[in-house]
Amino acid sequence: MQSQNPLIADFVKLANAAAGTFAGMTREAREAARERAKEAFGGMDFVSREEFDAVKAMAARAREETERLAERVAALEKRPDGKSANLSEV
Repeated sequence: MQSQNPLIADFVKLANAAAGTFAGMTREAREAARERAKEAFGGMDFVSREEFDAVKAMAARAREETERLAERVAALEKRPDGKSANLSEV
């Protein structure tokens, strides 16, 4: 049922306009925040999960190789004759 009072009709129109304006402002604020976040994170160097896992595997292999080489050096240092050993023996 529509009101016959022009004051109430004007108030309803004003409320509807304010609600629409508020919704538009909210949408614009959300878009602006999204753009600022893209700009902020765009300059950072992030890596993908696949790249991270590949580098992690490389580091693990390097650590294992370092440990293996340290054992070989320790074995060579323990040789009593002081001669250098064939590294493939150890």
